[in-house]
Amino acid sequence: MGHSVRAVGSRPGPWIGLASACWAANAALGASVGAGLVHTGRFRWIHHALYITTTTTTALAAALSAASSTASGRAAGRALAPALLPLAVLPHIGTPAQGHPRRHALAALSAAPFYATALFRARATRTG
Repeated sequence: MGHSVRAVGSRPGPWIGLASACWAANAALGASVGAGLVHTGRFRWIHHALYITTTTTTALAAALSAASSTASGRAAGRALAPALLPLAVLPHIGTPAQGHPRRHALAALSAAPFYATALFRARATRTG
């Protein structure tokens, strides 16, 4: 009694790091395009592919963290899970090409604190 099932050797840190790196790469690409520093032209799909990768790795990291064998690992997952909300609304709030660059950027950037907190808590898992 009182036992729960945990994934053997589940370590959320690498997955949270991967999800955070995907988000950062996508945000950097979007900001660069928005600032006119990069022109993707026919390769706009790269930003979309990074979005799908970011959302998928974030969901996977949050799920794996929920099965972590440590309390701090589970805390990292709880910190990351809310990042899925702004990611989920991004396709529905308009894009810069549709005349909504600020709204799109603010929604994307609103995920940043969740990634940062999850990375901090995942680091505590590694060192603790």
